[in-house]
Amino acid sequence: MTTTDAPVPPPAPVVKTDAIPPRPAARRRSEGSVLNVFSHGVLVIWAVMVVLPLLWAVMTSFKDDSSIFGSPWALPDKLHFDNWSRAWSQAHMSDYFLNTVLVVGGSLIGTLVLGSMAAYVLARFDFPGNRFIYYLFVGGMSFPIMLALVPLFYVVNNMGMLNTIHGLILVYIAYSLPFTVFFLTAFFRTLPTSVAEAAFVDGASHARTFFQIMLPMARPGLISVGIFNFLGQWNQYMLPTVLNTDPDKKVLTQGLVQLAVSQGYKGDWSGLFAGLVMAMLPVLAAYIVFQRQVVAGLTAGALK
Repeated sequence: MTTTDAPVPPPAPVVKTDAIPPRPAARRRSEGSVLNVFSHGVLVIWAVMVVLPLLWAVMTSFKDDSSIFGSPWALPDKLHFDNWSRAWSQAHMSDYFLNTVLVVGGSLIGTLVLGSMAAYVLARFDFPGNRFIYYLFVGGMSFPIMLALVPLFYVVNNMGMLNTIHGLILVYIAYSLPFTVFFLTAFFRTLPTSVAEAAFVDGASHARTFFQIMLPMARPGLISVGIFNFLGQWNQYMLPTVLNTDPDKKVLTQGLVQLAVSQGYKGDWSGLFAGLVMAMLPVLAAYIVFQRQVVAGLTAGALK
């Protein structure tokens, strides 16, 4: 009597655990964490480099001259508000501030109105020369203002607007229009066309459709480009230096330079820092108030 044994299964292959490659998802997570740490570190360093000089300038504006040089990094022993009053009245910062508000306010309104109208036409209507006019505005952004100072001086002088507030307003508008048209043209293209078509069906004219329907819809873009133009026009120094030599019509940037030069060997550094902070506060306030609108306007094109 013979018996048959059951076949013995072959042994399972031995798998080395160290030969298994790492999972791609885990590798991506590790690389992403390293990148986040690096990017956040760079942002923190950049924030410190920007914020610390601003805080130091504000702190120094409340010190006297001896404390500025004796203990520049220490807190002021007391708040010297007379620095601000001296800069506001004796250094004529009040006059410079008023002139700057008039020039920047008028030029900002004119830039937004004219720029939005031109951008709306270039973005919504097809006509011969549309792209040519658009690229002319784009080319205006690459034209250095230094090359235009001499002919611009003679043009403004021949028009009888040299050393005038309205002449400086017109120059600021022309200087800011290329970027404004470039920015708002891309923004108007993201707006839905069905709303404008519905307004035309209801009998609205092109002007009414633009001012009552399309312009309110473009509010985030207007605020964004308005903030950028406000920053550039408020801190503008080259154009008013060449086109505005009247001492009674100087703007803040000219006033700060005049305050620094007129000191001579006297060295009223506390008043100079107070005037510097006065010039910075409107810019900081405008950006803090409209920060959300600026971000919304910059990202609106990507959310179409």
